[in-house]
Amino acid sequence: MTSYHHASVRGRNLFFRAAGSKDSPTIVLLHGFPSSSHMFRELIPRLSDKFHVIAPDYLGFGYSDAPSVQEFEYTFDSLAVHVEDLLFKDLGLKQFSVYVQDYGAPIGYRIASKHPDAIQSIVVQNGNAYEEGIGGAFDPMKPFWANRNPETEKPVRNLLTKDMTIFQYTHGVTNPDRISPDSYTLDQFFLDRPGNTAIQLDLLYNYQSNLALYGRWHQYFRNWQPKMLILWGKNDPFFTVEGAEAYRRDIPNAELHLIDSGHFALEDFGGFIAERIRKFLGQSAVPSGAIGGSHSVAVNGNLADDNRLLLQEKQT
Repeated sequence: MTSYHHASVRGRNLFFRAAGSKDSPTIVLLHGFPSSSHMFRELIPRLSDKFHVIAPDYLGFGYSDAPSVQEFEYTFDSLAVHVEDLLFKDLGLKQFSVYVQDYGAPIGYRIASKHPDAIQSIVVQNGNAYEEGIGGAFDPMKPFWANRNPETEKPVRNLLTKDMTIFQYTHGVTNPDRISPDSYTLDQFFLDRPGNTAIQLDLLYNYQSNLALYGRWHQYFRNWQPKMLILWGKNDPFFTVEGAEAYRRDIPNAELHLIDSGHFALEDFGGFIAERIRKFLGQSAVPSGAIGGSHSVAVNGNLADDNRLLLQEKQT
């Protein structure tokens, strides 16, 4: 059963969900924007019979503390440091796998490149680390990054609206009826909290710091060859298929699956994603190193039950 906790990290309360036996291999689930560990509500019980699962909320997200921008500097460095302390100091983890999605990628890769010997494997679900992976939906961000002012900030504020939150969950989805409104409704509730707009704008402005670290992460990928499973919603307007494929320049043996879904592919392909992760972790929950064999899979998901997907697999 999933349990729910708060840990005091550097004087701030971090919320996290936990499930599974501590004696089992651990996987840490790192959520994206604008979500929280709530995005893993169905994945956690699908993994916890075989794995120890930890899913934190970052500061400013979900049920974790959300100090004002006057009290706390919201950067990806600071979010990553708090997650790092939770995992290593508070929970005492030595080795674990990570699942990274959206914001989870720059947070997870900061931790992984700093502690490469602790990372057993990486599951990537629309978590970008390559310039070619930046989609057209990022275009309003570029003037904002170049010169932050009230005028360039206006289009970025649209990312915090209810319509955009629903768009993130439903764009590129074959059957929108499979997307639970609980997902975007809860996300929007937290986005609309007093003071949260300032928090999110600071993080969106700081997102450019992630692009500056891409080279360092690529070097980590090349040097350590972490075992990697890539599960990518191919219709994502924020992070493109080119970004998914780029991983295999640095990790040739990464396992890649392109899914006929959008940014939050876990919402409508949860069963498929869970089964791929279970198989992958069953083979890779050992110290990192190169693996033999690689393939890509195109998934066409028009079926009501995602455990009965028709897969077209091509060996590469």
